[in-house]
Amino acid sequence: MDVLKLYQQAGAYHEGHFLLASGRHSPKFLQSTTLLQYPQLTGQVGEALARKIRESGLDAQFLLGPAMGGVVLSYEVARHYGTRAIFAEKDGLGGMKLREAFTVQPGETFIAVEDVLTTGGSVLKAVRAAEAAGGRCVGIACIVDRRTQEGPLEGYPLVSLTRLVFDTYAPDEVPDWLAQLPLQEI
Repeated sequence: MDVLKLYQQAGAYHEGHFLLASGRHSPKFLQSTTLLQYPQLTGQVGEALARKIRESGLDAQFLLGPAMGGVVLSYEVARHYGTRAIFAEKDGLGGMKLREAFTVQPGETFIAVEDVLTTGGSVLKAVRAAEAAGGRCVGIACIVDRRTQEGPLEGYPLVSLTRLVFDTYAPDEVPDWLAQLPLQEI
């Protein structure tokens, strides 16, 4: 599966000057919500990611997505993986919490599912919320790994459909050519 081509096909690949959720600036941005609005494309991605998780040897009792972007994706991956999906949402204190309707049994295993992983901050907040409820994270899965370093994320095995490393810059390191473009906050 050519993931970048899928994003382009959906109109979800953008070039310009973007302020990412991580606080970093980038000349390229993948808008997963644009891609995930199409059930057929979401189904393709969900099936491919579920297959890749199985091939990796990871085994979990449920999948977890960080709200909002991970809700649809975790559901679709879980549909193909054959388990349930829950999500974590912002708690108003800078972290995340599980919805009251979701129950996690002590020691129940899960895989956290994210669309695009840049720093891993959002998905790790979701992981912490599910672990605080008694769950045990056995891995993280994403459509696109944008991190500059390959390998596990804070010790959690990582499965991704593709790796696309776009340049990102700290706010005080934005090059002049990028700073001249209108800033779009994501």
